[in-house]
Amino acid sequence: MKLYRYLLVGLLAFASCKSSKTATEGTGVVEEMSSKKIIRKHNNNKFPKTIDAKLKVNYKDAKESLGFSVKMKMVKDEVIWLKGTKIITIFKAKITPEKVSFYSPYKKNYFEGDFAMLKKLLGVDINFTQLQNLLLGQAIYNLKKTKQEVEIADNAYKLFPKNQLSLFDIFYHINPAHFKVDKQYVVNSLKNQRLDVFYPSYIEKNDYLYPEKIQIKAKEKNKFTNIDLNLRSVEFNKKLVMPFKIPSGYKEIEL
Repeated sequence: MKLYRYLLVGLLAFASCKSSKTATEGTGVVEEMSSKKIIRKHNNNKFPKTIDAKLKVNYKDAKESLGFSVKMKMVKDEVIWLKGTKIITIFKAKITPEKVSFYSPYKKNYFEGDFAMLKKLLGVDINFTQLQNLLLGQAIYNLKKTKQEVEIADNAYKLFPKNQLSLFDIFYHINPAHFKVDKQYVVNSLKNQRLDVFYPSYIEKNDYLYPEKIQIKAKEKNKFTNIDLNLRSVEFNKKLVMPFKIPSGYKEIEL
């Protein structure tokens, strides 16, 4: 089962370049602003078409702690490709809007299926777009789908739906300096479930803003999962090669 924990954590891996400068944090009094204007500025953030990143991932729950390296390649809105290593290759994965596929040269097995594995890890439903947004420092859910209320809290704009969803409540803290997410969290009080995603800092490179570090904390009753994603290097808008072919003879598994 440890192999699948590597994969699940690897699906969330994203980081940015150390040589880039850290984005300026908001200081002083936060200007009052309508939710519509905040959402427009948030959605107007620029994104590269492709990302080629190397990262360090640390995972911890009540039973174990894991550390490994992940190479990630992303074509925005199309595919996320991952390769996890710890001395040897642990897994390769390919995620598209339609499905999640991976295989393990170490275990000689493979999996093809939907995003249910991420729900199992995080406690909330998540699709390709929402996973991509989480990795890019954007709001997980579409802010335009429901009317948003706004408050000023923790030196940021706190957005939340005027009418929260029936299954859970969700909140976003938008940085007033660059309008990326400082943190976002989903709470299901009835089931004692909570997912917090923190973005301690962003870097600026080639006119793009990206998370320098992401901290993910998932809690369900007495269980917890902590995931830290840290950068090693990244390149934007380069031509990517993403080889992925499940070898013949591998055993299909169900997660």
